[in-house]
Amino acid sequence: TDPYTGEQKVSNTAAGAGLGAIAGAGLGLLAGGNDRRNALIGAGIGALAGGAIGATMDQNEAELRRQLQGTGVSVTRTGDQIILNMPSDITFNVDQDAVKPGFYPVLNSVALVLNKFRQTTVDVFGHTDSTGGDEHNFDLSQRRALAVANYLSGQGVDSRRFAVTGFGKTRPVASNATAQGRAQNRRVEIQLSPLT
Repeated sequence: TDPYTGEQKVSNTAAGAGLGAIAGAGLGLLAGGNDRRNALIGAGIGALAGGAIGATMDQNEAELRRQLQGTGVSVTRTGDQIILNMPSDITFNVDQDAVKPGFYPVLNSVALVLNKFRQTTVDVFGHTDSTGGDEHNFDLSQRRALAVANYLSGQGVDSRRFAVTGFGKTRPVASNATAQGRAQNRRVEIQLSPLT
């Protein structure tokens, strides 16, 4: 309440949550006809979008950094997206798509966080270096991304949250002219985005 006018004040977060809930309910109705349940689900998701995305992603990021400290997996935050970069030398054997058993504990930690914070979508991107043919690299990157997504799904992460994409050698993060650069380019990334 404003002490000078006596008017009720609404915080930006509350206003955003209210608008998000209204928009979400409308989307729920559009997506599911006149089903009240879909509208309520839509309202809940919309409320998160309007009022709590930043706080939720902050919690995700803090928990991921804590769980993944010292594992070789980097955690990067850009706006409301969190990217986990998993170098292939710790994740896969050369030219293979089976996750190394020694990497299971790291993925188990990722799964714990994903299961705790369910209001995110999970994009898994596979990447290779420039050695080998384009078709082979694309296929390998796709299979590696799928292997990571399947493992996480096996740990209870809802598979409907996943999208898997193999990029082959098309998105390098370093020069392919050196062994060190090629090693950086061989990776799987997990991108978490708020479910809005």
